[in-house]
Amino acid sequence: MKDQVVELIGGAVSQLLTDGVLTEGDIPTPQVDHTRDPSHGDLATNIAMVLAKRAGMAPRDLAAAIVERIPTNTVISRCDIAGPGFINFHISQASNIQIVEKILESGAHFGRTDDGAGKRVQVEFVSANPTGPLHVGHGRGAAIGDALCRLLDNAGWSVHSEFYYNDAGQQISNLALSVKARLDEIEPTDERWPKDGYQGDYIKEVARAYANCETVAAADRTIAASGNAEDLADIQAFSVAWLRREQDHDLKAFDVNFDCYFLESSLYTSDAVEHTVNTLIANGHTYELDDALWLRTTDFGDDKDRVMRKREGGYTYFVPDVAYHLNKWERGFERVINEQGADHHSTITRVRAGLQGLDKNIPDGWPDYVLHQMVTVMRDGEEVKLSKRAGSYVTLRDLIDEVGRDATRFFLTARAATSQLTFDIDLALSKSNENPVYYIQYAHARICSVQRKAAEQFDSWTPKSGLAHLDKLNQDEEQALALVLSKYPEVVAGATKRLEPHAVANYLRDVAAAFHSFYNAHKIIDDDVSLSLARLALAAATQQVIARGLHILGVSAPEAM
Repeated sequence: MKDQVVELIGGAVSQLLTDGVLTEGDIPTPQVDHTRDPSHGDLATNIAMVLAKRAGMAPRDLAAAIVERIPTNTVISRCDIAGPGFINFHISQASNIQIVEKILESGAHFGRTDDGAGKRVQVEFVSANPTGPLHVGHGRGAAIGDALCRLLDNAGWSVHSEFYYNDAGQQISNLALSVKARLDEIEPTDERWPKDGYQGDYIKEVARAYANCETVAAADRTIAASGNAEDLADIQAFSVAWLRREQDHDLKAFDVNFDCYFLESSLYTSDAVEHTVNTLIANGHTYELDDALWLRTTDFGDDKDRVMRKREGGYTYFVPDVAYHLNKWERGFERVINEQGADHHSTITRVRAGLQGLDKNIPDGWPDYVLHQMVTVMRDGEEVKLSKRAGSYVTLRDLIDEVGRDATRFFLTARAATSQLTFDIDLALSKSNENPVYYIQYAHARICSVQRKAAEQFDSWTPKSGLAHLDKLNQDEEQALALVLSKYPEVVAGATKRLEPHAVANYLRDVAAAFHSFYNAHKIIDDDVSLSLARLALAAATQQVIARGLHILGVSAPEAM
């Protein structure tokens, strides 16, 4: 409908040119948006205010001239001029309800586009250090990152998902020392416990498995423990593999999969880090000061230059990140999106600066970033801070075990990534209208229940059986539901463009609310057979939109509840 209204406005503006009301020149594509208040119409445009100066007319007068010249059509039932010159459009009932036919005829393709044209995009997300179980913050990154992959796939991109894990550096050394301490029967309260060691109960589990010479198979590696408590390198390799396997289990329970696991250690063994540093030196973007090597990041918009190699030796943490992203570029990803925690904000400018200094062909502002804020978990009105197993935080597994995968995924994507999130366990467990995932899934299950009854009552019934009777859908609740369904392609396209999957979650609440209002106001299967078939078609279109939207969020669409 929006496209049709844009076309009609374009026809009116072209007539203004012909009539000499507007001077020759490029005409901007009319901006048409849904109104917030249905009493103001269904769609609105500000085109009169955009063109008023060029026409030498007051916006409201130009709006009236546009309305007069809108071609005869069956889409718009009425136009109103509002405020300083907005034009509000009331869509005809017949045109509005035709979205049902479009949805059912399009099937799974409704709302899909080819905007990506098969171009390659890489989405990196989670990327947790293999030093402990995944915490709820990692879970938020997993839910958002996976939803981004699904959105981009829906828009025709060739999506590659990747998990980068830091299997090198001081944190990994601390992990190995912590496991060795447990092997030596040293407790965290002992003064011999390693500084910055990990104290969760899972360290005991790793030590026990290592001592028993177990073999552990993670997604990317298989390691057999020697059981030698003095072999720190073997302890480290086994511990990383053991925790990678645990993270794999968490992600499998969350229905999140990756096309590739990229090891930080490979950047050193392949000399990619040294190559990156040497290239930046050769390109003249570095200098020596106070026995340290600096990168001139101020040449690329940073507020100050940054140390690359410390005076005591060793590279700062952003240097391997630059090498890693150069590797992404060399693998042919013209678009890269990093979904990370907000604590990575400081690295964005440094990574981009390093890439600009390495290769002038890398676009300015590459890669894209989506940063999520922290999650607070609440139960009984109080914050839940600790997991016995992890020792210092709430794990993703804790939430999945407590409230289930669907509720966990929905709640972690339901707010903008830029907003801090409160995860209310009591709300996620409740079977009420206040629980958004239950409310949405219940709408889907209700429709499936009605469809089972329809299959028993009507011979050879299919969702399309009612398409010939859509003109009977003239009640307010029916029209309101159809209007909400028509917004799906626009919502999904906007969520993809802005990298905001929470927009889909919010939209599904609106769909569920409109359906429940329709369901409570009218009997879907009525004595009037043709009306029943039409309402069943409307319900089927709703079911399809809910199922597709939930799929984008990685949430199931149950047929019974």
